[in-house]
Amino acid sequence: MVNTYLAHDLLWGMTPEQLPADAPVWVIDSIRAGQPVVVRRALSTPGQIAVGVRGRLREQRYATLMSVEAIQRCVRPEDLCHVSIDRDLPAAHALNQLRPMLDGCGWGWGVSGSAGFELASGLQALHAGSDLDLILRTPRPLDRLSAQQLVSLLDAAACQVDMQLQTPFGAVALREWAGPARRVLLKSAREACLVMDPWEHAA
Repeated sequence: MVNTYLAHDLLWGMTPEQLPADAPVWVIDSIRAGQPVVVRRALSTPGQIAVGVRGRLREQRYATLMSVEAIQRCVRPEDLCHVSIDRDLPAAHALNQLRPMLDGCGWGWGVSGSAGFELASGLQALHAGSDLDLILRTPRPLDRLSAQQLVSLLDAAACQVDMQLQTPFGAVALREWAGPARRVLLKSAREACLVMDPWEHAA
């Protein structure tokens, strides 16, 4: 079966009963409260999907597995592009500032991280010091000059903006691809490895 869920998708339907017996109390409380889990970039067994649970604190992140059959709802980062955050925060201002440029860039894009979680769930996850995490779907190569130009646009935003380029073989940080290093770190479900071209199969 082909997994139709991608890293950064948010899923609803996880229950405390699906958690390992040694799961921390905060994880159980988060799931019991009905919050979504986020799809992780990791291998999983058939019928299950690798997910992560978020807690209130930055260091509260818990990796586990979820039954595919339990999934009740899925929200992708692209679904959140035009959802507004009605809070006076730098990340919200940055998203409003960048939205027209990203809409016109010719690539699919989405919101992930704390901003994506808040937009999808309505639960407050952002604070005044939060970065804005974005993804850019790049099924075709994005040349390094274009990457550098994109970084310049992101750097003019109201807060630190981190963007991942989602290639057919995994994800690479935009800032790394725009930088001087010949090889960049490509993260896939199987491994993280240094490659010359993230759009070529990582052998």
